[in-house]
Amino acid sequence: MAGLEELKKKLTPLFDAEKGFSSGSTLDPCDSYTLSDSRTVNLLSRSYGVYNINELGLQKCTSWPTDDLDHGEKTYKCASHEMRIFGAIGSGASSVVQRAIHIPTHRILALKKINIFEKEKREQLLTEIRTLCEAPCYQGLVEFHGAFYTPDSGQISIALEYMDGGSLADVIQVQKCIPEPVLSSMFQKLLHGLSYLHGVRHLVHRDIKPANLLVNLKGEPKITDFGISAGLENSMAMCATFVGTVTYMSPERIRNESYSYPADIWSLGLALFECGTGEFPYTANEGPVNLMLQILDDPSPSPPNHVFSPEFCSFIDACLKKDADSRPTAEQLLSHPFITKYEDARVDLEAFVRSVFDPTQRMKDLADMLTIHYYLLFDGPDELWQHTRTFYNERSTFSFSGKSYIGPNDVFASLSNIRSTLAGEWPPEKLVHVVEKVQCRVHGRDGVAIRVSGSFIVGNQFLVCGDGVQAEGLPNFKDLSIDMSRRRMGTFQEQFIMEPGNVIGRYLIAGQELYIMQ
Repeated sequence: MAGLEELKKKLTPLFDAEKGFSSGSTLDPCDSYTLSDSRTVNLLSRSYGVYNINELGLQKCTSWPTDDLDHGEKTYKCASHEMRIFGAIGSGASSVVQRAIHIPTHRILALKKINIFEKEKREQLLTEIRTLCEAPCYQGLVEFHGAFYTPDSGQISIALEYMDGGSLADVIQVQKCIPEPVLSSMFQKLLHGLSYLHGVRHLVHRDIKPANLLVNLKGEPKITDFGISAGLENSMAMCATFVGTVTYMSPERIRNESYSYPADIWSLGLALFECGTGEFPYTANEGPVNLMLQILDDPSPSPPNHVFSPEFCSFIDACLKKDADSRPTAEQLLSHPFITKYEDARVDLEAFVRSVFDPTQRMKDLADMLTIHYYLLFDGPDELWQHTRTFYNERSTFSFSGKSYIGPNDVFASLSNIRSTLAGEWPPEKLVHVVEKVQCRVHGRDGVAIRVSGSFIVGNQFLVCGDGVQAEGLPNFKDLSIDMSRRRMGTFQEQFIMEPGNVIGRYLIAGQELYIMQ
């Protein structure tokens, strides 16, 4: 009990029974923001530079000397009006993540929305944008596509690669533990990302845990959620703030001592332990104080050596050394026997990830999103309709009324003629789609076959009825009082074969058949 009371006294400035742990700022006191007359947010940071964000995208400017790697200007065109936003796929203490489709490229993305008017969230936003902006497309890190500001909501949206396999926390929830060969291959890639954060970007992530280790359906693992990362000016600098998920905190962080990159190694070791054994090694359901006492006072956990390989146990033991200086670096861990053991085994990460999740449900969500996106283009304004051409490649086919068309130009021309006929003398005679049923199935290795049936009615707004995914701002047909039998001017059936493009999240229409009935 004496130990418990002593720890409580130490934590008094940091812990509040109702509010939880504070997240003391690591940013410069000069950090601030302004809103210009042009509806642009200027995020100002003496340590990070200036980020100008408006509805059209993000521009990073450096107005004072900084790290050589941060010099110059970068522009990311990522406009709010080019996003088709769907439902939320997750939320945290400081943000909400939604699925979206980037209209010009038809690419599925994840949008992380953060309110800029709350100082703590704004500081996390600065850190995350800076980290992602300076490390685009690096192995083991989630890909950054840009950011935009929505004045009406006061939110900044960060556009990220959509990791359609979920997180390692999702994987172990479905499948209690992950086999060693799979973990070895996954953590090799994650270590490359962590080594880059530590060695090149000089950042401590501070929130490594299974929920922040994402995978896509190609089996690629990546680190996400850099909102509370801390920058270290040089390799000897240390952090002195108490933020992150207490469950995976290292002993030095719990003691509120200065800490550095080894804190992430401890968290990585706990994450690997949990993914490999299916069990978190500490008792986490008796409150944070008891959990912290276990981490401080109990011997570091080690997997049972009669169940797991010596290499796996050795890797965990190396990461979970109480003495931070004794832990290896991410770069050193890349040479650990557990990581190198399966390098020649050709572990199929894609097959593993696809074996864990129900492909039917994932295909259904995908089919609903792409279907809504297509018909919103068809029934939408001409400037958006022009993007439909890039939905097809040179091998794409479209069949209608006994004729077939091949290639983006011929398909687009044929669809444009049909669209003009249906539009009539708009607005009073425009026919719009009411999608009443969407069915889908897997097509080939990575594609999806979609069958759509519905009605044409006179109106000026696209409607959806059924149980599919709903786009933001789109009314559900069930919520509107419309007499379908009186408004119906015809019916349609359409079939699509969607196949993945050359970038993750992008799908192309490989084949399409349309049938219209009076």
